[in-house]
Amino acid sequence: MGEFVRVEVEDGVATIRLDRPKMNALNAQMQRELIDAARQVTQDEAVGAVVLYGGERVFAAGADIKEMAPMSYAEMSAGHSRLLQDFAKALAAIPKPVIAAIAGYALGGGLEVALTADFRVAGEGAKVGQPEIQLGIIPGAGGTQRLARLVGPSKAKDLIFSGRHVAADEALAIGLVDRVVADDAVYTAAREWAATFVGGPAIALRAAKQAIDRGLEADLDTGLEIERTQFAALFATDDQAAGMKSFMEEGPGKATFTGR
Repeated sequence: MGEFVRVEVEDGVATIRLDRPKMNALNAQMQRELIDAARQVTQDEAVGAVVLYGGERVFAAGADIKEMAPMSYAEMSAGHSRLLQDFAKALAAIPKPVIAAIAGYALGGGLEVALTADFRVAGEGAKVGQPEIQLGIIPGAGGTQRLARLVGPSKAKDLIFSGRHVAADEALAIGLVDRVVADDAVYTAAREWAATFVGGPAIALRAAKQAIDRGLEADLDTGLEIERTQFAALFATDDQAAGMKSFMEEGPGKATFTGR
C-alpha cells in the first residue's frame, strides 16, 4: 500500500483509490504507486474487476505542476515524460475490466487516468478536460492518443486545442463517459457495474480486452488475426469447455467459470 494510492479488495472488486489531498495532484511518487497498484490487481487472482476512484469530491485535478514547472527539457525528455507514459500504460494494461468512477474534476493527467479504463461513470456535477494547452504544453500521459481513439480526432482536437472543461452531459453525448449518475452515487454505480464481471470467464474477458485494444492499434487484417489467435486459444481453457457444455445442457447464462 502506497502513501497516496491504495488498493482495497472486496467481493472480487478491487478499488485503486487515489488519495493525495486536496486535489489528487499526480506527482512522480503517485505515478509510481499507480504502477505498483496496477501490478497488484493484475496478479491477484481474487480480483475480477477494478474501479479507479479519487474520492467523493475530486477524481484527480491533473499532474503536479509545481513539481514539473522547474524541470528542464533534458530532465523531462530523459525521465519524467517516460514515467508519465509508463504509469498510464500500466493502468491500461490491467487485463481485467476497469471502470473509472469520476466525481468532481478529472482534468489533465486526471482525465488521462480515466482514459486508461474500459468504462467511465461520471457524476452529474463532474467536469473533465485536457487543459494542458493553457500551460503551453500538451497532454503527456496518453491524452492525445487515447482521447482521439475514444471520441474521434475532431472532438479530441476541440478539447485539447481549447483546454476547456466539459460537463458530464456533454461528455456523455460525445462518448467520453459511458454513464452519468447522481454525484453521491458514482462509486456505488461503478462498483455495481464492476461486480457484474466477477465470476465471469476471466481468460475470455482478458482475451476480448487485448483483442480490442491491440486491434485498434493495427490495420483491419492485423486486428482480425489478433482476434483469430485469441479466439482459437480459448479452446484450450476449462472455461470454454464448461461454458459450452452448460449452454448445451442448461441453456445460456448458467455456466460456472473457474478462470482456468
